[in-house]
Amino acid sequence: MSSYAQDIINPDFDKKVDGMIGYQVPTISVEKAVNDSLQGYIYLDAREKEEYNISHIPDAKYIGYDNFDLSTISDLPKDKPLIVYCSIGYRSDKIGEKLETAGFTNVYNLYGSIFEWANRGFLIVDNNNKPTKRLHTYNKKWSKWVDNPDIIKVW
Repeated sequence: MSSYAQDIINPDFDKKVDGMIGYQVPTISVEKAVNDSLQGYIYLDAREKEEYNISHIPDAKYIGYDNFDLSTISDLPKDKPLIVYCSIGYRSDKIGEKLETAGFTNVYNLYGSIFEWANRGFLIVDNNNKPTKRLHTYNKKWSKWVDNPDIIKVW
């Protein structure tokens, strides 16, 4: 179980995330990631382009999941601190494993990913880098894990 389990607002969502990820990659809580912003993390979005286009974490680099290609991040130093995220953490866990296998040494999976980020009210931006309240929640079933009433759920 994650050492950050207490950092997920909704305990049912925490159980869902905990059961979905394999912990092959170290996790980092949303709170710790935000509070440690001076670490110079690079955020990598492991969702599909349609999801990323609706909204993403500011300055996050789109890397995708289904068609992930290491060449899209070949310019990054192998020791740069990377935080990979998706909707809840499953896809980012899998991409994080690929990054570690490729020699990246400072990779973290954002526990609860963009859903928890949005639940906590942290800024998400659209493709024009403008603040938005819209969040792609993958599908109707998964949208129940976004419980911030300010968020507009789309899928």
